[in-house]
Amino acid sequence: MAPSATSPVPSPDPTVLTLQKVLTSESEPLARRFRALFSLKHLACQSSLPAIHAIAAGFSSPSALLKHELAYCLGQSRNLAAVPFLRAVLENKQEDSMCRHEAAEALGALGDMGSLDVLKQLRDAKDEVEVVRETCELAVARIEWENSEERKAEKLRKSDFASIDPAPPSEQSESIENLEKSLLDTKLPLFLRYRAMFALRDLASPPDLPTAVPAVQALAKGLTDPSALFRHEIAFVFGQLAHPASIPALTAALSDVNEASMVRHEAAEALGSLGEEEGVEDILKRFLNDKEQVVRDSVVVALDMAEFEKAGEVEYALIPEATPA
Repeated sequence: MAPSATSPVPSPDPTVLTLQKVLTSESEPLARRFRALFSLKHLACQSSLPAIHAIAAGFSSPSALLKHELAYCLGQSRNLAAVPFLRAVLENKQEDSMCRHEAAEALGALGDMGSLDVLKQLRDAKDEVEVVRETCELAVARIEWENSEERKAEKLRKSDFASIDPAPPSEQSESIENLEKSLLDTKLPLFLRYRAMFALRDLASPPDLPTAVPAVQALAKGLTDPSALFRHEIAFVFGQLAHPASIPALTAALSDVNEASMVRHEAAEALGSLGEEEGVEDILKRFLNDKEQVVRDSVVVALDMAEFEKAGEVEYALIPEATPA
């Protein structure tokens, strides 16, 4: 059984304590806090309970951008000890919807059967914000698929990406044309459309595959979808791919001041992963004073990611030994 959010905090080792101190300090630069978070994520993925609690401690921050990233990292941890913290965020109607959406997605990534009731309740709530409802729909479908006979029968190709995705890629025997049709068909369940999205992602990696540019171009058409959740996931996938062919679509999404901030934020961070490409840093710098806080914060993080890409560093993380006491 997973511990409750009020259970005793395990005694962390000095590394976790150092990283938690950076993560939870509002006086630390945001980019440095993100690097501390990704260091803690690495530890959490190695079954470190103290790292799970250290990440969850960051939910006290006023930064929606940071909190949504905390939820994402907890979802990627494969550790059910994260469940109570994620449920608390999801069920808090006062919390930013971007954070609640990410908490729902994380519960789906963890495959937590115990969360199905609350996810279904919010999926079906007429007064719930759309982005949360849609994410709960996806999370329910993912958990049910994970525990289905259909799942056992499927032979999925191993992806180049280690992330736990909101939906598994659909089987890769389909053509790009057919995957694009599924991607853009708003009559299909979101789960099936996401499966097409991640299949297209995998057809675009590595970037020199003959299918890469056509797959990126197909994905870019998803940025016109009526769902902000869907558009933000397309931008996230572009960040994973870091394919130069996505730069025009990402730039257009970031530049559209009428676009949802969760989409623009994801476009900014995706551009950060392309930081070594000519002109990308200049594009990002144009939005350092954007009217949306989450966009401004994302640009700061994206520029730090761009520096990391250009420097050829091995891992976007904070090395605890280099942290001042």
